[in-house]
Amino acid sequence: MNKKLSLPTLLLLFFAANTFAQKTESMKQEAFKNIDARYDDYKKIALTIWDYAEVGYKEVKSSALLQKTLTDNGFAVQAGVADMPTAFVATFGSGKPVIGILAEFDALPGLSQLAEPEKKVREGKTSAGHGCGHHLFGTASVAAAIEMKNQLIKNNLKGTIKLYGAPAEEGGSGKVYMVRAGLFDGVDVVLHWHPSSKNGANPSSSLANVSAKFRFHGLSAHASGAPERGRSALDGVESMDYMVNMMREHIPSETRIHYVITDGGKAPNVVPDFAEVYYYVRHPKPKMAQEIFERVVKCAKGAAMGTETTVDYEIIGGTYNLLPNVTLAKVMYDNLTKVGGVKYTAAEQEFSKKIGATFTGMTIDYNDNEKIEPFVDRSKLDGMGGSTDVGDISWAVPTVGLGTATWSPGVPAHSWQAVACGGTDMGVKGMMTAAKTLAATGLDLFTSPQTIEAATTEFKKVRGDNFNYKALLGDRKPALNYRDGSVNE
Repeated sequence: MNKKLSLPTLLLLFFAANTFAQKTESMKQEAFKNIDARYDDYKKIALTIWDYAEVGYKEVKSSALLQKTLTDNGFAVQAGVADMPTAFVATFGSGKPVIGILAEFDALPGLSQLAEPEKKVREGKTSAGHGCGHHLFGTASVAAAIEMKNQLIKNNLKGTIKLYGAPAEEGGSGKVYMVRAGLFDGVDVVLHWHPSSKNGANPSSSLANVSAKFRFHGLSAHASGAPERGRSALDGVESMDYMVNMMREHIPSETRIHYVITDGGKAPNVVPDFAEVYYYVRHPKPKMAQEIFERVVKCAKGAAMGTETTVDYEIIGGTYNLLPNVTLAKVMYDNLTKVGGVKYTAAEQEFSKKIGATFTGMTIDYNDNEKIEPFVDRSKLDGMGGSTDVGDISWAVPTVGLGTATWSPGVPAHSWQAVACGGTDMGVKGMMTAAKTLAATGLDLFTSPQTIEAATTEFKKVRGDNFNYKALLGDRKPALNYRDGSVNE
């Protein structure tokens, strides 16, 4: 039988809850000060990884630096997890709740760039560049994990922090292998963030993606002396591309298909006996992305038949769309507003305007870096834009993320302009905003089991009772050489 609580009891509970909330806010403010105090340390780590600019599954030095930073700060690190040499899981604490944080650190090929507002390749360095800001991503996540650990110790809080060093987000689907290996089993909530040109924490989705390399094999011959004896593998690729482009008229409009010919032969007077094309197929729904990819495969087989070549293909990656969680997004957003936007010096504002001048036909608000985007629930809308292997995690564990202004307003990801900004204090400032927001959100979760319970209830409702996870990339092993053209064994 339920009994009404007396007024004194209600007042006691109210004051206790208020005191506890004040304690959590005090912890957050101390965390902000501690993270700011290590600005130079975290800047050095981020810019060192920016300088390494290692592509997917080749991030040996970048991964080692983050691992060392964590072990030096009391975390136990398990390296080489899920058959990926540069992947790791760093753990501190014990018991519930278990809060995960994602850290990325791979660069993009072909985006070498100095930290200057005009296009300049870094001579004598790798041809890759951090055009998606993952050097900032990994460093901010490590900073947040370290400060969460400090607050757990100081305030005698129970729980476990797990930081996931996740390689090859850019097309390699590294986190998918972590999910498949069960590394997120028992985790209550996962936090992540991403560099951007704006500050926001709106719940939204992304596009599911299936990617593959199609390899055509033909017969070499002298292209002029004996063309009838050759069968061009490049003809196979071009025929496939033509058929896929014809298919665009007969697929859902929200689909995205793009490709690049990675090997089309070596000389015009030699009929190429080998050619390769690399495809991405995206759609808001994983099932539909898979079905459209199967139609692309049919185009490849038809092209091989018509050109008297043969074709095989290797699935390189496959990711689910993001499953948003409104409950967690509201907590993340509240903490982002506490931290505030990113302020530029006069010199940085000038740098920003020079970067902006490299774009045409755009109206740029050069104060976007200081603003926080209003909270808008986009959880019911289909995904748009890009894809991320965070998607698979979000179908396994309640997951929430944010974006912070690490690039000049108007700058898109995967551009030399993003690389340039990421090599300056403009990028580092946005990284620190992310670190503080992640740390504060983590502290909220460690001190509020009811928030985790509400987020889990929402997660289960949105995902559905009958969901059975099956990776879009199948049971293949990680494509450790997908960036250098090697065939995986």
